[in-house]
Amino acid sequence: MQAYCFRMSLTQHEANRVPFSKPAKYEPKDYELLLRIFDAGWRETFQKFDPIPNLKTDTNNHGPFSTDNIGRNWDYPEANYARRKEIFDEHVNYQQGWLYFIANDPRVPADVRTEFAKWGLAKDEFVKTGNWPHQMYIREARRMVGKYVMTENELTKKRPTPEPVGMGSYGIDSHNIQRYITPDGYVQNEGDIGVSTNGPYQISYGSLVPKKGQARNLFVPVCLSSSHIAYGSIRMEPVFMILGQSAATAAVLAMDSKVDVQDLPYDVLRKKLVEDGQVLEFVKAPAVN
Repeated sequence: MQAYCFRMSLTQHEANRVPFSKPAKYEPKDYELLLRIFDAGWRETFQKFDPIPNLKTDTNNHGPFSTDNIGRNWDYPEANYARRKEIFDEHVNYQQGWLYFIANDPRVPADVRTEFAKWGLAKDEFVKTGNWPHQMYIREARRMVGKYVMTENELTKKRPTPEPVGMGSYGIDSHNIQRYITPDGYVQNEGDIGVSTNGPYQISYGSLVPKKGQARNLFVPVCLSSSHIAYGSIRMEPVFMILGQSAATAAVLAMDSKVDVQDLPYDVLRKKLVEDGQVLEFVKAPAVN
């Protein structure tokens, strides 16, 4: 499972800034690797403090030791509610400790520590949960194995996609999955992927519905039938909205025709999707001389 974190809203605006606080189970040694990275000269700490309106940021993971709690989410997909709560709390503690560590630990290089201490949580965001995001960024978990499984072959156009009902275009992306020690004694992150799809790709209707005989009336436009690699691109919110529209259209047509979702004629679905303006194929614009 690629790592999870919390997408935070941070600010330097003093009137709206809540300084980073020490979490209840703070343990500085958890961030020793980060010190080694700083000592090696790494200075990209602020590169995913993406600006948004009102002097705030959308802050995501960036770099070899960041907000991703690498390897600590493996139980999450199949865990019960109690275990998921434990994983959630551990991720909160890790990430809040990461923030506090960089802003306060004297071993952090002064240039990084001083600049980081100017930041804080946005006071007017997530006010009911102490300005901390109430949802963890679960990049992937359980997925259906449906009528058709999307893979990197469809995304890279090595294999045609049958019965397309929408398109994606984000690169094939996975955050790190684990850390391990190499035979030479170095710490190595593993699982990070960033590969272009070389343009938009189609997503199959079969990846939204179960195999025949499993369920007659189920659509899964988010946890759809996909390999880990393909889901690294498909997992974007605009794609979920695209597939949600197509799934809703298919649901109405299946109900009106009184057929199982697997038996809905694709030509009927495609005709309605096209009428509604859904984009099912990528056509390059003509070259301008």
